[in-house]
Amino acid sequence: MTLTTGHIGEATQLLDAARITQTPIGPLTERYPGLDVVDAYAIQQLNLTRRLREGRNLIGHKIGLTSAPMQTLLGVDEPDFGYILDDMVLTNGSAVSAAQFCAPRVEPEVAFLVRAPLRGPGVTVEQVYAATEAVAVALEVVDSRIADWKLTLPDTVADNASSGAVVLGDWVPAGHLDLPQARASLSLNATDVYSGVGTAVMGDPAAAVAWLANALTRFGTEILPGQFVMSGSFTSAAFVRPGDHAAAIIGGLGAVSLRFS
Repeated sequence: MTLTTGHIGEATQLLDAARITQTPIGPLTERYPGLDVVDAYAIQQLNLTRRLREGRNLIGHKIGLTSAPMQTLLGVDEPDFGYILDDMVLTNGSAVSAAQFCAPRVEPEVAFLVRAPLRGPGVTVEQVYAATEAVAVALEVVDSRIADWKLTLPDTVADNASSGAVVLGDWVPAGHLDLPQARASLSLNATDVYSGVGTAVMGDPAAAVAWLANALTRFGTEILPGQFVMSGSFTSAAFVRPGDHAAAIIGGLGAVSLRFS
């Protein structure tokens, strides 16, 4: 089954409705057996255009599937990416209703704030650090509009790389930090559930940012000054439910937290 423009438009509407109503849908790859990654990014971009027309602002990017185990799980050999809009950023330490998501999980990450444009091809880790104004500890709320997290790569790509929301800590200069060796811990209700180091993110979180800058080339776009990039999780993702308090700590960067009501 080859996807038509009509199929892509229909899939776009299904995902947007699932986001608005917090009612997940079945895998798009089952509904449209011919759905591939190219189609999936087309769906993602259409929903981005829809949100921008509604008045939202593109302020950042997220990278997913940066760890080897997650890539193996979905049978891929590279990450994926999605967008972050202004209404997706939550205040550190605040409370959010779990009901505004379908099936939320949390991950600890490093966010990169860019002061100079990063445009591929050929962007290197060194260029990422040179273009970075500051970094921050971050907690990403990942969410799937696909029921029960039954995902293939095209499913999650179409669903904006399973983006939900982000919480950012204070921005600090990156120059004195050894991000590959930085250690992250993720806790729920004051109990550590996962820990990991920056090498889990493609060897260096900055390598994930370089990958994104190069991947965006195919869309004729770039990472712009003032935008930030969520570079990928140091650990596995933990499910959260009403009443949970989630926190992420990264050595040298501090801590962020979020309470789910």
